[in-house]
Amino acid sequence: MTQKLSSDSTPTQRQTVKFITAATIGTITLILSGLTLTGTVIALVMATPVLVLFSPILVPAGIVLFLAVTGFMFAGGLGVAAITALTWIYNYVSGKHPPGSDQFDHARMRLANKARDVKDRAKEYGQYAQNKVQEASQQTA
Repeated sequence: MTQKLSSDSTPTQRQTVKFITAATIGTITLILSGLTLTGTVIALVMATPVLVLFSPILVPAGIVLFLAVTGFMFAGGLGVAAITALTWIYNYVSGKHPPGSDQFDHARMRLANKARDVKDRAKEYGQYAQNKVQEASQQTA
C-alpha cells in the first residue's frame, strides 16, 4: 500500500514535460511583456515634448475627430436600425411571420378594442348629454 502511494505522488514524464513547457512559455511571455513596457515608456518619454508642443492643435483636432467618428457611427447605426425595421415591416405585410409579430398582433388587437370602447363610451355620453339638453329645454319651455 505504501508502494502505491509513492508511485502516485511521483510526477510522470508527461507531467514533467507539461510543467517545463508551461514554465518556458510563461517566462518568454513575461520577458516580452517587460520589453513592451520598456519600449512604451521610452516612446512616451521621447514623444512627450512633441505632444506638449503640439497640444494646442492636437486636442481640438482629437475632439473634432472624436465627434466626427461618433456622428458617423450614430448615423450608420440609425441606418442599420431603419433597414432592419423596414425589412421586418416588409416581411410582416407580405404575410411572412417575422419574430415578434404575435406580440404586435396582440398589442394591435388590444389597442383596437380600447379604441372601440372609447368610441362606444363617447357615443353613450353624447346621447346622455343630448337627452339632458332636451330635458333642460323642455323644463324651460
